[in-house]
Amino acid sequence: MTLTYWIILTGLAFYLVTCWAILDISRKDFGGIEKKAGWAAASLIPFIGPIIYLALGYRKGKKQTDAPPQ
Repeated sequence: MTLTYWIILTGLAFYLVTCWAILDISRKDFGGIEKKAGWAAASLIPFIGPIIYLALGYRKGKKQTDAPPQ
């Protein structure tokens, strides 16, 4: 493989990780819309944003439940 293919594959991998991070952020509750927006903005920083989210923010959010309120 040439250098061009490696660059394209690396870019595609980071794009997919960024998309996954955004979807994960949208499904979790961080305690407020400000925190959710902050993590979403941080994950959009090219290349390092998703890594920061995976290292620091992934475990902070809680999965939202779909159960109806009682």
